[in-house]
Amino acid sequence: MILLAKEMSILDHIDELRTRFIRIIITIGALALFSFSFGLREFTIEGTKILLPFPDTFDNLASQAIRMFEQDLLPDYVRVIVTAPSQALVAQLYFALFLGVVLGMPIIIREISAFFGPALYSDERKRLLKLALPATFLFLIGAAFSYILITPFTIDFLYRYGFNVVQETFITIDDFIRFVLLFTLAFGLSFQLPILMWILTAGGIVEPTFWRKNISYVVIIITIYGAIITPDGSGITMWFVAGPMLILYVVGYFIINRSLGKK
Repeated sequence: MILLAKEMSILDHIDELRTRFIRIIITIGALALFSFSFGLREFTIEGTKILLPFPDTFDNLASQAIRMFEQDLLPDYVRVIVTAPSQALVAQLYFALFLGVVLGMPIIIREISAFFGPALYSDERKRLLKLALPATFLFLIGAAFSYILITPFTIDFLYRYGFNVVQETFITIDDFIRFVLLFTLAFGLSFQLPILMWILTAGGIVEPTFWRKNISYVVIIITIYGAIITPDGSGITMWFVAGPMLILYVVGYFIINRSLGKK
């Protein structure tokens, strides 16, 4: 005999949503507090050097990560400056919150999946589980693509104009953090385009031929999206976002046409 689960009321769903939301907030807050209160310090244990967390609110994980970003992403002729007493503190808190979200992502995904899971059929849950790995992989590829290639190239491209006009070029620490995190998040989400296309097609919302017939509209939408999230009005850097997205769109179409298209 199959026992049917008791149907939950609207209030029960709201209460469960509140509980899971509180768990997510606590997770992010705890990890952000840890990132702001502890830093990595090198210790030598029996002749072996190892990095371990050590209490330090000044040289914390957030500040160490910011320094790493400065070294990896900024050209030699651009210096990070602090122009207000609380600017560095706010930047570190902001970055600690970002680390809290990144480090807590497994728990965040688990809580969201646990909330929506009961509303899906067994085959739908299996499809979503199969998409979890490629979605995560694409997000990491997009973030890495931005961090390694696009962000340093864009910063250097934009500051070259200022370097040829003035003797010294600067960027405030909060502007730098916002710029980097915006690009990293934007590219991570942009690389989810093939996943979104596959979900819409597999769910029967659109036909596989939809993506080929409406490509002209998609080009316009992607171009507008690139213009919105890029930090300048030159009309050039938006193609650093739109270009890879258009390539992903074409790749997504061929995958959908091959796996879901009519034979």
